Amino acid sequence: MRYEPISKDLFIHNRKNFMAQMKPNSLAVFNSNDIYPIGADSTIPFQQDRNIYYLSGVDQEESILVLFPDAPKPEHREILFLKETNDHIAVWEGKKIDEEKALEIAGINTVYWLKDFQKIFHELMSQSEVVYVNTNEHYRAAHTTETREERFNKWLKENYPAHQVAKSNPILQRLRSAKHPLELEIMQKACYITEKAFRRILKHIKPDIWEFELEAEIMHEFLRNRSRGFAYTPIIASGKNATVLHYIENKNQCKDGDLILFDVGAEYANYASDMSRTIPVNGKFTTRQKQIYNAVNKVKKEATNLLVPGTDWVAYHKEVGKMMTSELLDLKLLDKADVQNEDPKWPAYKKYFMHGTSHHIGLDTHDYGLLYEPMQANQVFTVEPGIYIPEENMGIRLEDDVVIQENGEPFNLMRNIPIEIEEIEEIMNS
Repeated sequence: MRYEPISKDLFIHNRKNFMAQMKPNSLAVFNSNDIYPIGADSTIPFQQDRNIYYLSGVDQEESILVLFPDAPKPEHREILFLKETNDHIAVWEGKKIDEEKALEIAGINTVYWLKDFQKIFHELMSQSEVVYVNTNEHYRAAHTTETREERFNKWLKENYPAHQVAKSNPILQRLRSAKHPLELEIMQKACYITEKAFRRILKHIKPDIWEFELEAEIMHEFLRNRSRGFAYTPIIASGKNATVLHYIENKNQCKDGDLILFDVGAEYANYASDMSRTIPVNGKFTTRQKQIYNAVNKVKKEATNLLVPGTDWVAYHKEVGKMMTSELLDLKLLDKADVQNEDPKWPAYKKYFMHGTSHHIGLDTHDYGLLYEPMQANQVFTVEPGIYIPEENMGIRLEDDVVIQENGEPFNLMRNIPIEIEEIEEIMNS
């Protein structure tokens, strides 16, 4: 992979934590993602399943990880099954992971070729009583394509119906949400790359530039810094486009006097960053734009201070709603009657700020984490308030990635990315 090698200590640590929560005499199985077809012989660039990567560091298709802490044979307590490599594959695709490389990447000694999986797996299943299956139970999950993992789970239940089945997901939801120091270093790297790209475009923007030209400039900076590209589909929305929350066409010209909302983030070593900034096309905010911008920035700062251990997810969003309501009243976008007569299920502020303020971030942009449990140290959240006013052709969102700390203030991984009006204007006009 193009990113710098990740210490195998991270993956050894992650497996140890996972296995410590497994039931006695149980094993767990994790599959790579498929390579998905486009048409003819074309495929979508491969992206690894985040759970097998989290537990092994293996970033290759057709891989299976088996964890069996109570295996009678010590060498069967951690096993990688890998796609068999040969000279032909090495010529056409490059050398695949072998036993030596697996030890280097994952710290796993036992490696078998995938062709031997069913024979060896049958032996393991005859020695176990419980099998953990890997399912996607993220609260935003909504896909219709059957994954390699789902096909395996069907095969498993058909061939081993007498085994008890357990879910790996609840364990992973907790483990993945609290980041190891090595993970925080990787996420900081992703944020540094995002910063470089943002500083690049601040000097590149001018009236009549196209949104897709700016997308290209950002991608250029990402790729030259060992990122695979965008961590998610980028939003580069000028003028009224910024009032469409998931505008991803990036197809319009940026006009003098308009603002551009950027919601972009670099991927690095499969970890995501997620930044939003809103800047003037001509390098100068108008008085009205400054009013809205400063209101959003104020809410962002106040919301960030609430990200401490023990904070309740629902209560946090209610408190941020109160902050935003106060700002919208000051801006005359709401009046007291709007607030007094609001529907509690859809408060008045939602007219101008209709999305959530924060989400977990890590290996996925919307990362694993249980929203019904209090926030805890080393979880990383976005903070992203916004105000969207279609009648004024204006949408402003500001977003940083923030680490909750055991003691002290939340730590902003994007602390060096320009956000104050004065700094943005100074860079754009230098």
